[in-house]
Amino acid sequence: MPRIHPDDSPNRVIMSTDMNSAIATATHLLQQTASLLLYQSVLESEIGQAFLLLLQSIHQAEPNLETNRLDCLRLYGQWFKALATRHQSWQDYVMSQLLRDDNPFTQQIQQTELAQLPIALVKAVEHDLQVLQQLYHCDGQQLSQWVMAASQSSIAPIVWEVEVSSTIPDWLRSAMQSQQAPADWLATLATYYRQQGTGIFADYGALRWQFGSLGGIAYPDPIQVTNLAGYDAQKAALLKNTEFLLQGYPALHVLLYGSRGSGKSSLVKGLLHQYSDRGLRLIEVAKSDLCDLPMIVDQVRERPQKFILFVDDLSFEEDDEAYKALKVVLEGNLTARPQNVVVYATSNRRHLIREFFGDRPRPKDADEIHNWDTVQEKLSFSDRFGLTLTFEPADQPTYLQIIHHLAQQAGITLVQADLDYQALQWATRHNGRSGRTARQFIDFLQAELAIAEQSSTSDDSNRKQ
Repeated sequence: MPRIHPDDSPNRVIMSTDMNSAIATATHLLQQTASLLLYQSVLESEIGQAFLLLLQSIHQAEPNLETNRLDCLRLYGQWFKALATRHQSWQDYVMSQLLRDDNPFTQQIQQTELAQLPIALVKAVEHDLQVLQQLYHCDGQQLSQWVMAASQSSIAPIVWEVEVSSTIPDWLRSAMQSQQAPADWLATLATYYRQQGTGIFADYGALRWQFGSLGGIAYPDPIQVTNLAGYDAQKAALLKNTEFLLQGYPALHVLLYGSRGSGKSSLVKGLLHQYSDRGLRLIEVAKSDLCDLPMIVDQVRERPQKFILFVDDLSFEEDDEAYKALKVVLEGNLTARPQNVVVYATSNRRHLIREFFGDRPRPKDADEIHNWDTVQEKLSFSDRFGLTLTFEPADQPTYLQIIHHLAQQAGITLVQADLDYQALQWATRHNGRSGRTARQFIDFLQAELAIAEQSSTSDDSNRKQ
C-alpha cells in the first residue's frame, strides 16, 4: 500500500482552506482595529494587546515555519490567561471598555447635546462602534479554531468561557449581539456617559486623592444608610442636602461634629451606596493633602457627576496653615465655586483649630495688636461650613435602639431583656455607649451564637451516630 504524505492527505486540503479563511479574517480585523478614530484605547490594556498580538500572529502564519505555529499557540495562551485573570469574557471586555473609554466624544457628550456636536465627530463614533461590534463577535470559539488551523495542531485550544457580567446594561448587550446600527442606540449611549461618566469616574464610585492624583477604591466600605439607627434628624438633614447637590441646586458644605463612634463617618460613606447610581462620587482626602483641594476641584468641576470631598477626623494645629486651602474651597476666591462639589468633614471638635488660653490677649502683652482678630478667625473657621450637624453621645435609650436595629438586621433572635442586659454589660466593659460599640457587640454576639449553634449541631450528630 503506497505511503501517503501528510501534506497530500484530504485533511490537509481542509486544513489549508480553514487556514486561508483564518488569515483573511484576521487580516480584515487588524485593518478594522487600525482604522479606529476615537476608541483606540479600548485595546490598550493587557487583554486588548494580547488580542492584537494573536491576530497579528494568525495574519503572519506560515504553515512551513515551526516558529510561527508555536507563536500562535503561545499568544493564544497569553490572551486566555489575561481573560481568566480578570474573570471576564471577551464580549464583556469589549463592552466594558467601550462604556468607560475617555475620548473627545465621551468628554464632550457629557456637556453637550448630541445634535450640537460636529457631524464628523458623530460619524467617527458610529464608525468605531461598528468596528467594536465586529470585535465583539470574534469570540473564543472562533479564535480557537483559527489557532488550531494556523498552528496545524490536531486539537483546538480550550475556549475561555465565563458567565456574562450583570454590570453591562441590557440595551448595550442587545445592540452588540444583534449588530444593531450604532445610529439607533447612540443617544442611549450618550445618556449613559452623562450619568455614569468615563475613565476612572465610570470605574469607581469611591476614590482617594494620593500622591497628587485620583485613584479608585476597589472595595469601598459596604455600610448602608439604612444600617444606621439613631440620630434621625441629622441623617435627614444630610440626605436633604445631598439631594440638593444631585438635583443641581446649591448645596451646603457640611461639618459633622460629635463624640467618637457616633456614626459620622459611616453616614457619609453610606451616601455612596444610596446615590452612586445617580452620579454621586465620593473622594476621600487626607488632612495632609488639604493643600491640594483647589487642584482636586479643578479636575472635577467640568464633570457631570456630583462630588463629595470627604475629610475624616478634621482638626488643625495652631501653626497648621492647611486650613487656608480648605477655606478657599469653602468660601471661594476669584474662581467661581463649582455647583457639583461639596465638602463633608467629620470632627470630634466643634472648633477645628486648636486654641490655648495663652492665645488670648492680655493688656500687658506686647504681641500682635489685633490678637483678638486672630482668635476670632480660629474660632469662626467651623462657621464657614454652611451646615453643622451635632452628634451627641448616645444615651441609654438611643444605644439600645441601635442595638435592636442591628440585631434585627443580623437575624439575632435573643429575648429582648437578655439582649439589652448583654449590650449594656458590653458597653460598660468596653468603650461606652456609642454606635461603634453597638456594632462591635452585635458582630461579636453574631459570631458567638453561630459557633454555639454549630457546636450543638455537631454534638447532636455525634450522639445519633
